[in-house]
Amino acid sequence: MNFQIISDGACDLLPEYTTANQIEIVPFYVAFEGEEYTKEGEGISHDEFYRRMAENHEIPKSSLPSSQDYMDVFLPFVEKQIPIICICITAKFSGSYNSACVAKEQILEDYKDAQIEVIDSTLNTMSEALLVNEAVQMRNKGLSYENCIDTLQKIKQTGRIYFTVGSLEYLIKNGRIGKLASVAGDKLGIQPLIIMKDGEISLGGATRSRKKAKDNVIKLIQKYFKEAELNYSDYRFLVGTGFQMEEAAEFCKMLEEALPITCEEIPARIGTTIGCHTGPYPLGVAFIKRHDA
Repeated sequence: MNFQIISDGACDLLPEYTTANQIEIVPFYVAFEGEEYTKEGEGISHDEFYRRMAENHEIPKSSLPSSQDYMDVFLPFVEKQIPIICICITAKFSGSYNSACVAKEQILEDYKDAQIEVIDSTLNTMSEALLVNEAVQMRNKGLSYENCIDTLQKIKQTGRIYFTVGSLEYLIKNGRIGKLASVAGDKLGIQPLIIMKDGEISLGGATRSRKKAKDNVIKLIQKYFKEAELNYSDYRFLVGTGFQMEEAAEFCKMLEEALPITCEEIPARIGTTIGCHTGPYPLGVAFIKRHDA
């Protein structure tokens, strides 16, 4: 292993993937009202978390990893003189990237030769997972540390997510999308279509049913690839959801029937940190350009 890959919990990769690929995760913290913050994955299960949101309409909150959290993960590799690539959620959504940068600077005071590259992925959840996966693919092929960093910085710009949620309630309450964008959606039962690119999210439209929302996500992707004159074969696609796994599997089939693609089977699931902002019913597809395309 010529370098260590580290990411924050916003990449939503499951332990079966991170363990198999020797990836270290620096988790976020989550809590419901009146409860103590716990590290994601330790305090409450995915299913219980989403159940409480769906059935009790509880609104959870998240907190970013501290610089000490990052230092605790960085140091064992620094002491072994193993270079580090750390991939973080878009800095426009969280201070996780800044925490990692502070940790890096503190470590360099004592370990001046330490090699730590902290990357603002400009991505989130499944698109961040895909970027981490590309780092894994490059490391497995024996690409150099420097080459991997340069390539990640280039391909991160190609990452996109097209998704829908049950309503805009959680995105609005957590400050992720302006109140003006709600278009009274919650009252009208509108299913929003949301696009994430360049580290930010925007509305791509709205419809009145979940089925139409999924159909329109596919249409938006088709339109994007056609207008940008892109080849589907140059990209990896990954479907993400919170706890409606059967719906996600069906949506994957829809995508594969409508587009000339095969969805990646990367073990990932929209986690509790991201779920604080999407609510209990997120569903969408992320894609990113392959490093060797």
